[in-house]
Amino acid sequence: MKAMVLKALCNLKENHVPLKLMDLPVPVLREQEILLKVSACGVCHTELDEIEGRTPPPQLPIVPGHQVVGRVEAVGAQVTTAKIGDRMGVAWIFSACGVCKFCLAGNENLCPTFAATGRDANGGYAQYMTVAESFAYAIPKVFSDLQVAPLLCAGAIGYRSLRLTGLCDGQRLGLTGFGASAHLVLKMAQHLYPTSEVYVFARSAEERAFAEEIGAVWAGDTNERAPYKLDSIIDTTPAWKPVVEALANLESGGRLVINAIRKETDNRSLLSLDYPTHLWQEKELKSVANITRGDVKEFLSLAAGMNLQPEIQVFALEQANEALIELDMGKIRGAKVLKVD
Repeated sequence: MKAMVLKALCNLKENHVPLKLMDLPVPVLREQEILLKVSACGVCHTELDEIEGRTPPPQLPIVPGHQVVGRVEAVGAQVTTAKIGDRMGVAWIFSACGVCKFCLAGNENLCPTFAATGRDANGGYAQYMTVAESFAYAIPKVFSDLQVAPLLCAGAIGYRSLRLTGLCDGQRLGLTGFGASAHLVLKMAQHLYPTSEVYVFARSAEERAFAEEIGAVWAGDTNERAPYKLDSIIDTTPAWKPVVEALANLESGGRLVINAIRKETDNRSLLSLDYPTHLWQEKELKSVANITRGDVKEFLSLAAGMNLQPEIQVFALEQANEALIELDMGKIRGAKVLKVD
């Protein structure tokens, strides 16, 4: 099978071809697994974090990709529900132990042995992949393969982030950074909280224009001040400066939710943190850690019910490096998706 493979960590500013197109054997099926013939895979900023070593794979080489859509090609002997030909998806959560205190409390995203698709196990930048039946999801008929791929991470993690804000209808929501996840959060917020206004902060004029085009009431640069203090803000950026700036835009008692698996090394921005300006008045700071299977299932149901269609840019599997470099350079309008033949 064809696959785009990460063989060594690197700096994307110095290496614009981090992944190598290779021929690999079709993966061997285990008893509780399904074999997916991949048709589409979303491209996520987390892949950049993997490649550059901020959340490195435990072993190399690895096939990245954790927003995977395909059809069941074969099933293991202990598979009970999935059938050959079923359309299914795979998200960031590849496995969890199921028996630790976090898993038993419904917080499998915090499991000490949490394994991630495309980092701890081969993912969807390939023609085939395997996954346990219990960690794959039926895809609603309303979505095409290409449209649903970003929903499996950008959408699901955005859904978890929005829930963690504790937002109530009528309260003001801020989004700092406006890529794949944030543009879906804006659409979700419009549906779930119809009287809430959404304010967007982004460095790129194109992203700000896109945000206003799809419903933001205001869009400004990262270091600008919104016309009102905001009750909740979701940060989807890879940097620290937007976190500091967002805290300055937060209402007293408000909550900032950081939707990022890692932050880059602009730690100097934290030196500008001023307690009275940024943290006083009972402001809260909360991080998002991974997702649960429940998040994915709930979100796919919500997305199907509201016919949530992401804005996408399509690349061939062989163009994965091009998509990643554009993402690294901030050339973003919605989500990037690989079409796998």
